[in-house]
Amino acid sequence: MEIQKRETDNSKLYIELLERISRRYVEGQAQAVRSVNEAIIETNWSIGEYIVEYEQKGKRKAQYGKSLLEFLSKDLSLLHGKGFSRSNLQRMRQFYLAYPICAKPSHKLSWSHWVELLKVSDELERSFYQQQTILEG
Repeated sequence: MEIQKRETDNSKLYIELLERISRRYVEGQAQAVRSVNEAIIETNWSIGEYIVEYEQKGKRKAQYGKSLLEFLSKDLSLLHGKGFSRSNLQRMRQFYLAYPICAKPSHKLSWSHWVELLKVSDELERSFYQQQTILEG
């Protein structure tokens, strides 16, 4: 998109103002995206934590109920709409188990990055891809 030339007394100052506002606007958008992404990651991690805690009922190992995620999926979808498929709840649970409280995940990656990384079962390999993804931006 090309900016039209404006007939003003201070056309150079106007261009500088335009560029300054534009730069700040783009920075603000990027900051908002990072904030939303951070909230989504923390929320999904917490949901995974709640599911695991419920399953374990204070015990060391869970007695995993197959129907729990199906019931949660139906009820949460009724309450909140999209985002609570059984597979997504399973990913949230897996996310929490893969990154326990002492090793919370990086907020530099989006939820879709984490979903892909969770498909890698080997922890060392997953860590490698995680670091590469962060480095590559």
